[in-house]
Amino acid sequence: MSDLNFNQLVRQSQEQNDFAALLQLIPYAQLIGIECLRLGDDLVFKLPVNPDNIGNPILPAIHGGVIAGFMEHAAILHLLMFMGIPHLPKIIDFSIDYLRAGHYRDTYCQCRVWRQGRRVANVAITAWQTTQTEPIATARGHFKVDEPYVAPADAG
Repeated sequence: MSDLNFNQLVRQSQEQNDFAALLQLIPYAQLIGIECLRLGDDLVFKLPVNPDNIGNPILPAIHGGVIAGFMEHAAILHLLMFMGIPHLPKIIDFSIDYLRAGHYRDTYCQCRVWRQGRRVANVAITAWQTTQTEPIATARGHFKVDEPYVAPADAG
């Protein structure tokens, strides 16, 4: 997809408050079922309950890697929606703190950009289930935002 088409898709998603087409471009987001909801000027990301995301069947609880992947992708999408860049940000590093079990129920997260420079953006992410004041995890991510991702040429 060209930068122009990608920019159009991002703009269209924002205008229509429908992020499904954008999420379809990201295979892992599709795999775990990420949804994006616009609430006024804010974005809230949702990870719907899904038996494939269970890591501990005894509790049952969502796999920690799924929670981390959900939060990381939410941060990337948040930057994409609010930075107006024609490409996905590249992750530099990501650190997560698990605060309580992510039980088998819908999970939400919200992002906040702490600092955005020309080359790097720092994002704080909070995930919760029952109430936003009781997070199940918090994370910090640093993303390179100044260069587009160039896909490798097809080998065959």
